[in-house]
Amino acid sequence: MANLYVDTHTHLYTDNFDADRSDTVRRAISQGVHRLLLPNIDLTSIEPMHELCAAFPSTCFPMMGLHPGSVGPNWEDDLKQMKQLLDSGRYIAIGETGMDLYWDKTYLEEQRAAFKIQVEWAKTYQLPLVIHAREAFEELFSILDELNDDTLTGVFHCFTGTLEQAEKIMAYGGFKLGIGGVLTYQKSGLDAVLQHIDLEHLLLETDSPYLPPVPYRGKRNESAYLVHVAELLAEIKGVTLQELAMITTRNAEGLFKINAHVEQA
Repeated sequence: MANLYVDTHTHLYTDNFDADRSDTVRRAISQGVHRLLLPNIDLTSIEPMHELCAAFPSTCFPMMGLHPGSVGPNWEDDLKQMKQLLDSGRYIAIGETGMDLYWDKTYLEEQRAAFKIQVEWAKTYQLPLVIHAREAFEELFSILDELNDDTLTGVFHCFTGTLEQAEKIMAYGGFKLGIGGVLTYQKSGLDAVLQHIDLEHLLLETDSPYLPPVPYRGKRNESAYLVHVAELLAEIKGVTLQELAMITTRNAEGLFKINAHVEQA
């Protein structure tokens, strides 16, 4: 039986894939990446995300949220429109949300406020929270220290932090770490961190079209390349690829309740 994987974070609906979107999905499936979870970015990304999910209803599953990089002057109106969609029950998670202080700090307070609202959505709708954290761990921790409870679950996507930060995340109780192509980068240092973290806390992701793993650096990332991340993670953890696939897929299915959404599709 082939190994089955879940790409827990991929933006295959973006215009980067306009020329070969369906082929890209099929290449992923051919590599055993049979579930593709799609985080939303802003109001303009909702329709193409829905279209991709309609084209591959048992493979692609949408999330709903406002990316921190998309928080701007109209962020409150953006969230109001997104909130109206959540009652449909079609979404697998709240996200992609979080904070990003790497590119621009103009809307720091607005990012913080938008994140808090989406944390409350995750609680209300009992959906996992998909968190973008770039140069913002301490800001996010200060919010989660206040708002975390036994009902809140989620993932810090594209985790690239320290062991101390990983332990802080795991201590919240309901959160996992999303591991992608950065693991394959020679100077990331992520391999040393993950040696100390049990596989039960990890998910696989690509964040495609961004952050392609070695040997595809400099090229467009896609979900089929998840296998390269899986192979290296299995090596680091000293397990077989089959075991790695089984555990990370089980983690993803447990967090996102994927099988329930498959039945609805």
